[in-house]
Amino acid sequence: MRASTEVDTSAASPDGDAAVVEVERVREAMDANRGSRRGDISPLMTTIRASTGLSFYGASLLTSLPVVAMGLGAFGANALARSVGEARGVALGLIAIALACGARWSTSSGAALLLTAALAGIGVASIQALLPGVIKQRFRMRMPLAMGMFSASIMGGGGLGASVSPWIADVLESWHAALAVWAIPALIALIYWFRLNRRTSDAVSHNDEIARQPVSTVNLWRKRRAWALGLHFGLVNGGYTSLVAWLPAYYQQHGANVASSGSLLGAMAVFQAASALLLPLAAASFRDRRPWLVAGLSAQLAGVVGLVVWPEAMPLLWVALAGAGLGGTFSVTLVTTLDHSDDHHVAARLIAFVQGVGFVVAAAAPMIAGFVRDLTGTFTAAWIMLACSISAMILLTFAFSPRSYAGALSTRAARD
Repeated sequence: MRASTEVDTSAASPDGDAAVVEVERVREAMDANRGSRRGDISPLMTTIRASTGLSFYGASLLTSLPVVAMGLGAFGANALARSVGEARGVALGLIAIALACGARWSTSSGAALLLTAALAGIGVASIQALLPGVIKQRFRMRMPLAMGMFSASIMGGGGLGASVSPWIADVLESWHAALAVWAIPALIALIYWFRLNRRTSDAVSHNDEIARQPVSTVNLWRKRRAWALGLHFGLVNGGYTSLVAWLPAYYQQHGANVASSGSLLGAMAVFQAASALLLPLAAASFRDRRPWLVAGLSAQLAGVVGLVVWPEAMPLLWVALAGAGLGGTFSVTLVTTLDHSDDHHVAARLIAFVQGVGFVVAAAAPMIAGFVRDLTGTFTAAWIMLACSISAMILLTFAFSPRSYAGALSTRAARD
């Protein structure tokens, strides 16, 4: 019965395509709320620091706290799905994001901002952990395309927030309004999500029923592969959180104004979105995703090296390389994670575990970068550390051979 549902859902063009589009809209609206996570705060970081008195390290927590919440929340995503169902879990996540963003209209202290960041991270966690499992089940035959759209919407939404927030702050003369306005796309996404699930109520009810069934007995906490994938995902996102948090501040130190530095972040998001969509499609006909992961990581490394060596020479080129590398690697890493099991339940548990580990790891990156900036007075050392972590990821990528997938999560394999 499950196989039939998967084939029918994926093959039914109108409903299937509509579902893919709705998933993208939900993700775009969620990640347009980069004030709840990263991007729309980042270009305004200098203004927010001046208003709240936060240090560079304290300001970095506005980026890191949501990521920590996303990581810890991902570990509870499967329990949430079993208790309320996947559709309601996503809806609750969107409500949390809308509340967090809306609360920033009247928030003036650094502590209150950090609380809204944590709430938004919890909301994002429920969505981020549940949607890939839905994609694995409903779009098995088009998973690279669906995951590409999933990832591209993250990057595109973030770029929208980074580009538009400084303009809103300038027009309304309020950074509070520039952050609070992103409650609107979260509410719009919530409406789309309810409409989608009303049209496909039978399929959603079936999926929710499956989500409450007993899951595989694979103990991911004891699987080396699960930890390796989590570390890989964490280092990828560590590069992302560091650049999104501190790239505008870095170029503001080089003489750029708030609007132009935010535009650089927006440009990076464009290349991220394009690569997040195109790289999984390029890799779709290849079972071995490692060459594509290495290609994405190499582009990211080249961009970071450019930021260190020639920051003012060709900033758009470095931003383009870093963004393309980040977006493509993010997307293909998720596809590689889902590749490890044909069982929807195992794949959903694995990707939640990988995101849980990964986002906790990623949360440390901007905090470390902010701490290093406070110590040295420059971001150069932080970018060098990032380049070293990317090089380590390239080496780790070679462990993900498709021939190892079956044994990596086997219940009889005590170690891998």
